[in-house]
Amino acid sequence: MRVPLSWLREYVDLPATETGRDVQAKLVAVGLEVETVEQIGAGLKGPLVVGQVLTIEELEGFKKPIRFCTVDVGSANGTGEPQEIVCGARNFAVGDKVVVVLPGAVLPGDFAIAARKTYGRTSHGMICSTDELGMGDDGTHGIIVLPPEHEVGTDAIELLELVDEVLDIAVTPDRGYCLSMRGVARETAIAYGLPLRDPALLDVPAPNAFGYPVKIADPIGCDRFTARTVVGLEPEARSPIWLQRRLQKAGMRPISLAVDITNYVMLELGQPLHAYDRTRIDGPIGVRRAQQGEKLTTLDGTVRVLAAEDLVITDDRGPIGLAGVMGGANTEIADVKNGENTTEVVIEAAHFDAISIARTARRHKLSSEASKRFERGVDPQAAAAAAQRTVDLLVLLAGGTAEAGVTEVTAPSAPRTIAMPADHPDRVAGVAYGRETVVRRLQQVGCDVYGQDELLVTVPSWRPDLSEPNDLAEEVIRLEGYENLPSTLPTPPSGRGLTDRQRLHRRFGRALAGAGYVEALNYPFIGDAVLDQLGLDADDVRRRTVKLVNPLSDEEPALRTTLLPGLLGALRRNDGRGSHDLALFETGLVFRPTGDETQTERLTVDRRPTDDEIAGLNAALPRQPRRAAVVLAGAREQAGWWGKGRPADWADSIEAARTIAREAGVELTVRSDQHAPWHPGRCAALFVTVGGEETLVGHAGELHPRVIKELHLPERTCAMEIELDLLEQAVDGALQAPRISTFPVATQDVALIVAQDVPATTVEEALRAGAGQLLESLRLFDVFTGEQIGEGKKSLAYALRFRAPDRTLTVDEATAARDSAVALAAERTGAVLRGA
Repeated sequence: MRVPLSWLREYVDLPATETGRDVQAKLVAVGLEVETVEQIGAGLKGPLVVGQVLTIEELEGFKKPIRFCTVDVGSANGTGEPQEIVCGARNFAVGDKVVVVLPGAVLPGDFAIAARKTYGRTSHGMICSTDELGMGDDGTHGIIVLPPEHEVGTDAIELLELVDEVLDIAVTPDRGYCLSMRGVARETAIAYGLPLRDPALLDVPAPNAFGYPVKIADPIGCDRFTARTVVGLEPEARSPIWLQRRLQKAGMRPISLAVDITNYVMLELGQPLHAYDRTRIDGPIGVRRAQQGEKLTTLDGTVRVLAAEDLVITDDRGPIGLAGVMGGANTEIADVKNGENTTEVVIEAAHFDAISIARTARRHKLSSEASKRFERGVDPQAAAAAAQRTVDLLVLLAGGTAEAGVTEVTAPSAPRTIAMPADHPDRVAGVAYGRETVVRRLQQVGCDVYGQDELLVTVPSWRPDLSEPNDLAEEVIRLEGYENLPSTLPTPPSGRGLTDRQRLHRRFGRALAGAGYVEALNYPFIGDAVLDQLGLDADDVRRRTVKLVNPLSDEEPALRTTLLPGLLGALRRNDGRGSHDLALFETGLVFRPTGDETQTERLTVDRRPTDDEIAGLNAALPRQPRRAAVVLAGAREQAGWWGKGRPADWADSIEAARTIAREAGVELTVRSDQHAPWHPGRCAALFVTVGGEETLVGHAGELHPRVIKELHLPERTCAMEIELDLLEQAVDGALQAPRISTFPVATQDVALIVAQDVPATTVEEALRAGAGQLLESLRLFDVFTGEQIGEGKKSLAYALRFRAPDRTLTVDEATAARDSAVALAAERTGAVLRGA
């Protein structure tokens, strides 16, 4: 919200010496985030005056049209003679009043003006446009043409209000009332302890039966609708300079008088309005939900296909506006520039449901000034005042006549009241404010307060964010000053630190980082689209998600059931930005509903929940296992003078899982599997032993080519995901440090021929079991297929290391252990010793 300081002073009598920086400090102290204070017209120096064009001579022989003008500037140039100026603009004519800057002046941007020769003539100054004066866009993209009533020689700096300060306030979603001059003025008045001149305090006529007919079919979506009619508007009436300048300073572009007035009142009171050309409305105005597939052309010229949840404004022909978001093109105020005239308007000032407007704006990707206010909460009681203010301005500035009819359709409602102990803010803040201070502060924000020890507080209509005692306590605390709250650091009990579980999870992250992976933190939200792209079956448990009531994005309305979508999205973004060799990891919670979750009530915060209440909360939560995942693409080892590099492949993803398992001191078993989104022939299932039973903890391998294509990932992208909670359960006591033997190792190599479909891990398990206690390590170092082996066969070569803790092994002992290992492998897998 951009707040011109000159406009703000209309509602609060600020000291004349107060600058924008001073006001910024005061507003920040009461909780408003004032991001910047813009100095409009900084460095501007006159003479800058109103002039009248006397003659225009078209100069020929140049690439673009050039005009040599004489302009009457009165006595501003010291001679009274016409000023000779060269200008390239075409949107003015002889007799027009324009803004002239004379030699010796300085324009914004430290642009000094002097007489200079150009296009064969000497130009003594400039005829100015809005851009050159730092005024913003007025829609003309040309010279400023002033109304004829302004006298020649008048100071244009004061006339155009070129020097001002504008506060740019970042309004949080709970403070929607500050998206108006009225709301910011109220906060300013409180901060300075000054009275407020409320612009909404107007004499409003009572509703009657003569107003424009309105029918509300959805009183929940629209609980208030005010309609007023003004006729006899002068088609040629233009917005006065003061109105245009206030809109420009607030960041809006002047369009036409009727539209400018509705925008001005919206900025002033916070109530969005819409003006309809009455001659273009067919029958009564209605408010209803759209029919699925119904179409509406909005003011931006876009044909929008409506959903059944959209709230629309209608007449007898159908939708004429998207309620609270944007009006329709078929009832638009006519554009005088196109030779069209609007002399009769119907003013709409309505109050719409915030959630409905927010969802419609997101669904159509159409964020407007109106929707921004409605979805944050608009004062429903301000609708009639806003309509009256609009009518008054149309009568004053456009020469219109207000019809006597007043339409006001309202749904029954009652003021919101909150019961609160008078000392509740004291207990929340740890500061003794006292009842008098609490009552005074609540009254300042517009509340009516009754009672002594137990207060009954009636919340003002413009504060929908105040719904419980803690909200009222926050108002008292912020107005008394957050800086006055005592700062007390908690004293942690001695002898406590990270739990064993926390230390283990941190070691997992450090181990992956040490292996060359970079941690990526992603939002825990997903949508059905990415689950489809991953190729998950309809009955896959990962499709059972927890839906959010108010998601940040309609495209991702659920909590994640797997870490892979976020990581793969991060990999895709980085690859698209030129980083092609990627190894990313993430550890975090996923959310797996079981279907047994229960409903729970919202708990209060003035006491510690009971054990039963905590148990009820836990029963309402889905299962939330902690998992780790990695994704890889590009080169895993870079090429250099040391030799060739190599690309990342499925084996690297399995090694990442083994890295995590080694950190926990757990033996990981790897078997082939088929599991989306991995390639059926390059997917490994990961198992550990938990409670004596082999348990699946994750998968690793290369992603399916179809998934890679759908997600626009690099070719041969690999991934791994593993459940850390199950790994933790597989830990058998404290992690034991390895025992180092001082005796030499005995190495035996064996090459076994097995069927092509026998997994290498099965052979490895048999060799380990047969070798006995003397086996220190086992490593597969070669896989060979060929005619020498036979069709449907493969040769697996293993290096076996034997060592005893108390002696040097003899050749016979090492050979016996090797033979025992080979014999068991032959028995379990049909392996044959190669060369035997």
